[in-house]
Amino acid sequence: MKRFAAIIVMLFASLTLFFATPQPVAAKATNRILTTTGFARTAFVMKRTNGTVVQFRGPAQNFQFKTIHLLRNYGQTTWFATQKRRLRLKTGQQQTYYYVTNSQRTAAGWVWDNNLKRSTHSFTNLMTVAKTKVGDRYRWGAVGPNRFDCSGYTQYVFKHGASKNLPRLAQAQYSHYRKVGRYQAKQGDLIFFGNSTRSITHVGIYTGHNQMINAQDSGVKYSKVYVPWWHVVGYSQPVNFSS
Repeated sequence: MKRFAAIIVMLFASLTLFFATPQPVAAKATNRILTTTGFARTAFVMKRTNGTVVQFRGPAQNFQFKTIHLLRNYGQTTWFATQKRRLRLKTGQQQTYYYVTNSQRTAAGWVWDNNLKRSTHSFTNLMTVAKTKVGDRYRWGAVGPNRFDCSGYTQYVFKHGASKNLPRLAQAQYSHYRKVGRYQAKQGDLIFFGNSTRSITHVGIYTGHNQMINAQDSGVKYSKVYVPWWHVVGYSQPVNFSS
């Protein structure tokens, strides 16, 4: 009998201890910042009119969204992105946001990538592609991705930097597009060299201030335009990057 009573006392004590001890509680789901990375300045435009520009308020492991701008209020202005942030929301969904500044520098913040699309009329985007190929070697007839001739290079850069498919040869790249004069030429226009507009032997991408980026015998490089060994015969404008 005493033994039975002792067992009852021990059982009662165990139950009392169990209910007195705080039980683990499932962690509350929160919004979390997973990664933040920088990248080359890239131009975007609005894809959806209901998009917002936000700030992240609070700690990285438990932040809240705060809307600071509406994309529709800025029309088709260009937004330049320099950072990418990967998030895990409290719902479990993962999303990517870009840190952007508008071209007038009157608004800045984070925008969900689904609300933006890469601009096809941005000289910045064109040059981002063009510059990645500086130093690549020249090869006649080559169109990339690591060897180029002059028109193969311009074709590659416009395809990947402006979603524009140029004709393969320099002569056709001149003939196919709107012609512009020397003093009307803008950054991103094509500049042509040769004996005449009917006999074009070289093409480059005009970058302004008497400079171009081009593929020549010594490889992809920046070059001066108006020098004794080049004879400029004209410019064409596949894309109006100032529009």
